[in-house]
Amino acid sequence: MSHDVLHPTPEYLAFWRERHVCTLTTPRPDGTPHVVPVGVTYDPEAGLARVISNKHSKKVRNVLAAQGTAPGAARVAVCQMEGKRWATLEGRAVIRTDEAAVADAVARYAERYGRTPSPNPDRVVIEIALDRAMGRA
Repeated sequence: MSHDVLHPTPEYLAFWRERHVCTLTTPRPDGTPHVVPVGVTYDPEAGLARVISNKHSKKVRNVLAAQGTAPGAARVAVCQMEGKRWATLEGRAVIRTDEAAVADAVARYAERYGRTPSPNPDRVVIEIALDRAMGRA
């Protein structure tokens, strides 16, 4: 079932605010999918999903490599599920390193997951400009 990224149903948005481990799928340089567990925050007002990560992680390297092949080429997806409920968000990812973006993403993560991550000077944000939402929530 398709959803409006900017105007999700109350049920869909509520599902994205519950505490769930999610997956992030990024393209490896050879085109195969790299899928890892992550925490995700969804901001429909801005049309963004955010994942905090270490700048040395494979997922960050994959996004940077895809961006290097063509502008906006880092097409990614985040997904979560619980029982028969599931939700997927898709879009183009960029890496944000500025302190304000990282602090905002950490605060959003802390709100959703109920804990603030330990300080990490190598933390970055994978910011996904969303253009597709699917699921049954």
